[in-house]
Amino acid sequence: MVIIDREGPVPPYRQIADHLRRQIEDGTIPPGRRIPTMVEMEQAYGVARDTLRKATQVLKDEGLVETVRGMGIYVVDRSMQTDED
Repeated sequence: MVIIDREGPVPPYRQIADHLRRQIEDGTIPPGRRIPTMVEMEQAYGVARDTLRKATQVLKDEGLVETVRGMGIYVVDRSMQTDED
């Protein structure tokens, strides 16, 4: 369980996005793999689903993850991208 600082200046969704980003960058969640589901993250972070949607949207906006319909949210494999992407 990751502790979210609810009293600090950084919103919970940003703290979660930062935590997931670190896991992606250090290889804990490697390219091509699914990040935890919303249910798993609700349990791990103890926050509402809307907060988790905001956190994952930050990562999507950064190009780190993408939604695969019916499958979940996956880490983008940047080695597979071309200049045309």
